[in-house]
Formats: sequence, structure tokens, C-alpha cells
Amino acid sequence: MVFTGFLWFSIISVMLAIYVILDGFDIGAGALHLFLGRTDAERRKIIKSIGPVWDGNEVWLLATGGVLYFVFPQLYASSFSGFYLPLMMVLWLLMLRAIGLEFRTHINDSIWAAFFDVIFSVGSLLLAIFYGAALGNIVRGLPLGPDHYFFLPLWTNWNVGAHPGVLDWYTVLSGVVVLVALLVHGANYLVCKTDGDLHERARTTSLVLTPVLLVLTLVSLAATLAIHPGIVANYNTLKIGYIVPLLVFVSLIGIFVFQRARKEVLAFVCGGLYLALMLVGAVYALYPVILPAIDPQYSLTIANSITSGYTLQVGLRWWIVGIVIALGYFVFLYRMFRGKVTVEEGSGYGD
Repeated sequence: MVFTGFLWFSIISVMLAIYVILDGFDIGAGALHLFLGRTDAERRKIIKSIGPVWDGNEVWLLATGGVLYFVFPQLYASSFSGFYLPLMMVLWLLMLRAIGLEFRTHINDSIWAAFFDVIFSVGSLLLAIFYGAALGNIVRGLPLGPDHYFFLPLWTNWNVGAHPGVLDWYTVLSGVVVLVALLVHGANYLVCKTDGDLHERARTTSLVLTPVLLVLTLVSLAATLAIHPGIVANYNTLKIGYIVPLLVFVSLIGIFVFQRARKEVLAFVCGGLYLALMLVGAVYALYPVILPAIDPQYSLTIANSITSGYTLQVGLRWWIVGIVIALGYFVFLYRMFRGKVTVEEGSGYGD
């Protein structure tokens, strides 16, 4: 059962990393939409670069949630009990972002186009911050009780303590780090998919924000060690884990170096590695805890949250079938829409 729990923990972690990498670039591109797109044609080009893939990318969020539900039902139930309000806000941001993107491609009126541009871009920006704040809450710890349930107000006094809110100085810092990371990732993607002035502005954005991301990553690391010194216990036990934070900083340097050398694909790959490695670092630090409590005795772990062995056996068979189909579909999708995007007058993103 120990190996089975580790296997499913790894599967969910990989699926989550895939979601962050794939949906991360279209969220980042969306957040940059208003700032990089100076003309209607440039904004339509940004939309067309992510239009054929954004909804497919979000499938990984649904798939990860579904797997989480049948593998760790207690984790799923406990998370929704305390994060109910922020989860509803995230769902609204996902819907508004989709509405902004879809309506923008079907309405030719300039006033409505500008309105949906704002909805799409602001929704993407806020979504990145909320995702980061959610990760910050998990790393910081939650006020879980003996029954493994909790409640969090949106904010309290902004301090990290025994009775925190969803938003405090640490989780807001985490939100800013994730926002800048996704902006860099989105900019790297737009460099790969666009040309002309938009391409150059996206490249400049990546070059400017990557050093900022490096500083923010160091600040967030220091803040994490300050509020949660014990988080390095796994690293000290198995010191090979220290290679993960080292690779995080190597990937950041790679973004900057490859972007300066105009090796845009390699810069994008390094951006994806940064996101994946940041998640790996957090997972490595928390394992085998999957939902840490401020009082460690109430933390949810793999052992006290996993479902029955029969469910896991049946689920693994269907998961293999589903993942093969999903990977095949995504390979086909990204090959179909590879290369630079072009925009013709009156065209939508699916042309």
C-alpha cells in the first residue's frame, strides 16, 4: 500500500505539473494581452496563438481533480470545506476568462472588443495570483482540526499565525511569484508564436521579468524558511533533493541566456522546467504530507487519506487508457497548430 500511495501521489503531481506548464503559458499570455497587444491585429494574434489549445490545456485541471477525488477523497473533501469561497472565485475567473476570449473572437464592435479584452486579461492576471496564493496556503499550513476540516476567511490581519486567512503577506507574496512566473512563461510562448513588433515586445518582456523572477524566487525561499523552518527536513534526510532548487535557478538563467541568444524554443522549455521544478521542490519538501496542518498532528498524509486498494487497482487500469488517449490528442493538437500565427481580417482563432 505504501508503494501504491507513492505511485498515485507521483501520478497526481505529474498531472498537476503538466497542467501548470500548459495552462500556465496561456494564462500568462492572457495576462499580457492588454500590455503587449498595441493594435487590434496584435491582440487578435495573441488570442489566435492560444485559441486552439487553451480549453484543451484546462482538461488537465479537470483530470487532476478527478483523479484526486477517487484516490484521496479525504483531501478533496477537506480542501473544499476550507477553500470554498476562493474556489468559487477561481471558477468565476475561469468562466469570465473563457467568456472574454470566446466573445472577443466573435464580436467586431470595437467597444465590445475592448471590454472583452479587459475581461480576458484581468481574469487571467487574477487567476495567476489566486493559484499562487493557493500554493502559498498549502506550504504555510492550514488550521485543520481533529476531523480534518477547517474554515479560512478571505483575510484576517494579514499575518501568518494560528488563525490565518486565505490572503496574508506570505500567500500574497506567493501569488506575486506565480504571476511573474506565468508572465515570463506566457511571454516566452508568444516569442515562439508571433513575429514583428509583438514578437520583440514579448522577448523584451521576458528579458526584463526573468531577473525580477529570480529575485522574487529568492525572497519567497527566504520567507518560506522563516515561517516554516522544518520544511527542509526531507532535503536534509536525502540530500540529493538539493539538486531541485539548484536546477530551479539554472532554468531561470537558461531562460535569460537563451532568450538573449534568440533561441526561443529553448527559452520556453526552460520556463516550463522552472514551473515544474518549483512544484517538484514543494512536493519533495512536504512528502508524505498532502495537506499540511498548522498543528502537524492533524495533517493529511498519503496514509490517512488514500482510498481502498480495489478502487486504486481499477482506477489505474482506466487511468492508463485515459492518459494514452489524452497524450495522443495533445501531440496531434500541438502538431496541427505549430509554427507562427498569422491573422487575416475578420478571421477567428480557429482558422
